[in-house]
Amino acid sequence: MRALLPLAAITALIFFVASVWGFGAALPGYSQALHPVSLLGATGVPRALAFNLLAYVLPGLLAALVATELRARLPAGAGWWSRLGTQFLLLSALGLAAMGLLPLDPRDLESDASRLHGTAWMGWVISSVGGSAALAIGLGSARLAIRLAWITGAAALALLVAAFLLPGVVGVGVAQRLAFAVWFGWFAYAARRTSLAARP
Repeated sequence: MRALLPLAAITALIFFVASVWGFGAALPGYSQALHPVSLLGATGVPRALAFNLLAYVLPGLLAALVATELRARLPAGAGWWSRLGTQFLLLSALGLAAMGLLPLDPRDLESDASRLHGTAWMGWVISSVGGSAALAIGLGSARLAIRLAWITGAAALALLVAAFLLPGVVGVGVAQRLAFAVWFGWFAYAARRTSLAARP
């Protein structure tokens, strides 16, 4: 199972990218640079259910598998910060899946459905940034997996910038895709490191 973790992370990335590109190309007027990803799974949009399952739910569950195994494979002495970080990263994976289960209502952005989707998005961002930062602090302070600690810290900072600062600079479409790219890229790297750590 541990040997399959990199495959799980890459599969999650492929499903997400292929779904965003494919469903976006099939939706008239949709712009990858201008429109948020969640519009493809919004209520009333053609093939929204399929998009939500393929782009959010399945990748989220695969990432949850990686986060769970990462926690189990933490080095001895990783400490409280590292374990807290992996727990939050598990929540971020489940938050991604929740975005697919709680679709946006584009006709009313103040509706309960839209607010729930926004809550899932914000939960995904906060748990991703907080979890990555906590994991980086834990691994770095214990001088364990230093390279993973540095890359995890950089991912936390990049995700924070992409989610909260870049939308006003490059637009929500580009900024959101950069945030997802950082998140999926980090999970793929962490899955590979976890797999290597499992080898005798």
